Amino acid sequence: MRARAVRVVEAMRHPARVLLLALVPVLLLGGAASARGELSTTTTVAAHRTAPLETFTFVGGGDIALTGDADPHVFDGIRGYLREGDLVVGNLEGTLTTGGVPKCSGGAGCFTFRGSPAWAAVLRRAGFNVLNVANNHALDYGVEGQRETLTSLRDAGLLEQGLPGQVLHVSLRDIRIALIGCAPYGWAQSLLDIAASARLVRNAARAADVVIVYMHAGAEGSDADHVADADETYLGESRGNSRAFAHAMIRAGADLVFGSGPHVLRGIEWYRKRLVVYSLGNLAGTHTLSTAGSLGASALLRATLDARGNFRNASVVPLRLAPAGTPVVDTRAEVTTRIRALSHADFGVRAVRVSATGRLAAPTTLTSGRRASRGRQGRRLASGCGRRAC
Repeated sequence: MRARAVRVVEAMRHPARVLLLALVPVLLLGGAASARGELSTTTTVAAHRTAPLETFTFVGGGDIALTGDADPHVFDGIRGYLREGDLVVGNLEGTLTTGGVPKCSGGAGCFTFRGSPAWAAVLRRAGFNVLNVANNHALDYGVEGQRETLTSLRDAGLLEQGLPGQVLHVSLRDIRIALIGCAPYGWAQSLLDIAASARLVRNAARAADVVIVYMHAGAEGSDADHVADADETYLGESRGNSRAFAHAMIRAGADLVFGSGPHVLRGIEWYRKRLVVYSLGNLAGTHTLSTAGSLGASALLRATLDARGNFRNASVVPLRLAPAGTPVVDTRAEVTTRIRALSHADFGVRAVRVSATGRLAAPTTLTSGRRASRGRQGRRLASGCGRRAC
């Protein structure tokens, strides 16, 4: 049953270039619906056997914590990379509101982020078209603050992901993409309830060609750069087992898992022919997030996937954060070297290869076995092989 649906216009790449998004279900209960309201037929099987598959480029970044009045220049250093993407996603770590009641008074270990609603337009002009709101700061100013934040995003032409039970469907060049945001909090799709999130992914996969999961997971700080195969905590709060969660989402049908939350770089894993990016650090702030040492290292992911969710190519854009939190391109090799080292340390033979220029490639020593097809639609099954084995 579709609980709520809205008709929106999705702006991709540049504000002037827009694609009509036929029907976007923003909250699904007990099932999934396609962006067009119906599943594709099998009438184009022959064409899809011979014609090259369409592709799209995902650009993903980490935490964005904005406060005060909007500054149109915060993203100037990375705007070109953002606007090259078709689907550009970041994690909005905070609120864009003038109201609400803060969750705390700013004592030890408690931080609240509130920026002007005008920041939404800055984010849109920078090149973002989707913001993840599944994180620990989404309710910094209560339900009222969250409500105004979501309104501000929508008024600026931005889409949001990460509410409980939410599957965001978008369409790009006839590729149907489902996005799901997860975090270990009651106001988000629960990262702690792996089984429930996996069901959501499976349902989404039946109606979409590609499924992307954004997870806000893991401990925080300069000593949180390794991915433990165990539950992680921060200040006594459960932050989930990001490795177990990511693997479960891919087994359920996700084609890319992208993470944020630790505020530092983490490794990148190749799991069942899919990328798992556990953290690329913070993306931007306004004197809100520490930039000291490893906390100032950041990156963007650029990943091109085809209409079956297959990996075509990917790279990381090394960044560093200026003291205020403004991201700029880092031409040194520290970021790529660090990601490569962390990947090998944590994932061994499943570590993604990272070149000196940031290009990502599958491990050469790992051969993945065949996988059963998800059976989404006839044109997927026409070739007689599973979509991950072909």
